Amino acid sequence: MAEFTANALQTVNPGEMIIFNSNPVPCRSGLVVFRAETGDITLKGYVPDFNNCPCCRQNFANYLVDFGANIAIPEGGTVGAISLAIAVDSISIPASTMIVTPAAAQQFFNVIRAINAAVLKGCCQSVSVRNTSSQPILVQNANIIISRPDLAVR
Repeated sequence: MAEFTANALQTVNPGEMIIFNSNPVPCRSGLVVFRAETGDITLKGYVPDFNNCPCCRQNFANYLVDFGANIAIPEGGTVGAISLAIAVDSISIPASTMIVTPAAAQQFFNVIRAINAAVLKGCCQSVSVRNTSSQPILVQNANIIISRPDLAVR
């Protein structure tokens, strides 16, 4: 449905979000809204009414949020565990935390994680990826894909 990328190396401070600067696959349905040069992606709670069938009524729009990137400790940083997490409405989802422990600065690891984000019918929620470490981290080749599997089967 939509893809956002940030290929250039960026430093992400603790608690801040990864900034996406490219939208190679835009959402053409208007359900995923993105402001360039930010890390916030808005998901709309559109739930279609399939011929008014009671068995198809849903109260949530279910989005699949799939993220991947390369991360490292910057030069001069403290060697130890570093982490990112997918956040919904600025709150990091603990089960989405991606943790690596580089042995040296500038040693990159690839992290990936996917979550289901359920958006209440008629509402909106923002999704981002945040640095949950206690120190700045380097992020490169970040990619996030957001899809609606429930709409694909109809």
